[in-house]
Amino acid sequence: MSKITKIDYELMVQESLRNVIKDTLKLVAKNGLPASHHFYLSFKTNYPGVDLPDFLREEYPDEITIVLQYEFWDLEVADNNFCVTLCFNDIHERLTIPFDAIVSFVDPSVKFGLQFTPVEVDPEPIKSLLVDEKKTSRKVSKSDGQGQTAPTDNVVALDAFRKK
Repeated sequence: MSKITKIDYELMVQESLRNVIKDTLKLVAKNGLPASHHFYLSFKTNYPGVDLPDFLREEYPDEITIVLQYEFWDLEVADNNFCVTLCFNDIHERLTIPFDAIVSFVDPSVKFGLQFTPVEVDPEPIKSLLVDEKKTSRKVSKSDGQGQTAPTDNVVALDAFRKK
């Protein structure tokens, strides 16, 4: 068992407040938006796990604000992220946004807002994983069920991403 050297209250509070957003979005996914509620969600577009169309990432390379009010579809809420379909230039686009990428959440109908410091992600494990995979890349054979083998060189180790 490791010894705790410091309690990170700020991180604990931010996680709790992100759960407010998660719980709110779960309610909306299940029941729709009540009364005049609507949300402005700002998030870091370059945060790992953010999935949005390339044209949006090019136009908003750092941060974007989306509005969940009249035209949004298929809101799905998971433990670490949410997905929603929005319309951009008359084209429906699916976005995936990790809760840790959110920098602000506002519901102006009730004058409620939250601001966050984005959770820092160390890109080094990702870079070192890619470098290590290139160095140790080897072809793995996989049987096709008829005694034939096919090389599979798209194997990626996920150990660097697992929580420890």
